Amino acid sequence: MQQAAAHPRVEDVIMHSIYDWFRQHRFAVDFVLMSVLWLVAMPLSAIDGGYSGSTSDTVLAVVFATALIVPLAWRRTRTVMAGFIIAGVAILQWALHVAPTPADIAVPLIVYALAAFGPRWASLGGLALALLGSIMLVTRFFYNLTAQSLADVPYGIVMVLMVWVLVLFSWTAGDLTRTKRLREQALADRAHRLEIEAQHERELAASDERAHIAREMHDIVAHSLSVIITQADGARYAAAANPEIAPETLATIAATGRASLQEMRRLLGVLRGGGEASTRPLPGLTDLDELLLGIRAAGLPVAYTVTGDARRQLPPGAELTAYRVVQEGLTNVMKHAGPNVTASVNLGWNARGLEVTVHDDGRGATAALSTAQVPRQPTASPRAPANAPRVPAISAAAPAGGVPSPAAVPTNSPHDAGTPPGAHPATSPTAQLSAADACGGNGLRGMAERTKLYDGTLKAGPLAGGGFGITAFIPYSEH
Repeated sequence: MQQAAAHPRVEDVIMHSIYDWFRQHRFAVDFVLMSVLWLVAMPLSAIDGGYSGSTSDTVLAVVFATALIVPLAWRRTRTVMAGFIIAGVAILQWALHVAPTPADIAVPLIVYALAAFGPRWASLGGLALALLGSIMLVTRFFYNLTAQSLADVPYGIVMVLMVWVLVLFSWTAGDLTRTKRLREQALADRAHRLEIEAQHERELAASDERAHIAREMHDIVAHSLSVIITQADGARYAAAANPEIAPETLATIAATGRASLQEMRRLLGVLRGGGEASTRPLPGLTDLDELLLGIRAAGLPVAYTVTGDARRQLPPGAELTAYRVVQEGLTNVMKHAGPNVTASVNLGWNARGLEVTVHDDGRGATAALSTAQVPRQPTASPRAPANAPRVPAISAAAPAGGVPSPAAVPTNSPHDAGTPPGAHPATSPTAQLSAADACGGNGLRGMAERTKLYDGTLKAGPLAGGGFGITAFIPYSEH
């Protein structure tokens, strides 16, 4: 039963193919039908027209029969033209007093065609002309108004009504065909529009997915490579003075690389859609401790505080956004803040949602990368002290022997371009992320896109007392 429902029958396929051929070759079909009608009506018209025995009457009947039937070949392709020709021939037949023949069946047929395939004005005009022609036909050939008595008037009226019934039936059938055709055309147009809209939705979904993948790739690769590069550069500078630092640094690099590779495999597995894709949940607020542990191991002291209580739990995507904001903010601190810098992370819960702030006391960034001035974050009981212990592989200060640490090496990036060491650029409260886009700032743009997905806001800019700050607000979801 299911197999029969899944595969259409051969008979249905054949009938559908035949119907499609008839619909695509309308003139050929109408020409064949017209030829059959001409072959049937022509002998009858010749016999009926030649009742007087005159050869001229027979020839005249054959000519009018041909002129009435041949235009039916264009009843669907050139409906108005065929209607004008048949109407003109019928009026000429009446004017020349040529007796009606079986070929006059072309009149109700063209009335049907005008109602089904012609414009509305042609449909109504053909109906009115056919009704008037019915009266002219009866009064000319079947009921003589001047010769008949008043007692025969009902007979003439009955004949007119009979012809009208035939004409009205033809027009009504054509109008129903027209209505059905327009309904099918409307359904086809609607299906076409829905298909176009579905294609646009697929393109938008693909574009949104590409942006999502780009953000995930940036968050995974940029963070991990920043830690790896910092560790490698620090080990290269510090190994000359203390060779024992190298193994510990290589261990940190290996651990960071393995974690990044695991995240990359999980993302690629989800993209492939395979059954063996990792089902590891996306990171959230509960994973911040592990993230901060790795950041501290890389040599950046980070203080972590939480203020307020959550009114409700954020959706997983919103928690992922908060996690990525903290990750990107701390990555930017490691890359651009300069030497001897400390950072602080604060999660502030209020009645409207979650406010995430990431601050540092380093050189900061130019005002071109700011969106608005960020206030100093509130004080609260810290989760971890600012001077948290660090792995001795990397030190924020210069190691023994006067070799600078990697944090002390200036980076040529748009985050601090044009800002001399120790100088704090002026704050620009009106600067927008478009300026950041012009100078790079893929991380800030990605964070802004993430928070916007959850109706949140992001502000980033130099702090009044020195350093750089990022503040993201994610409201509670009502669904």
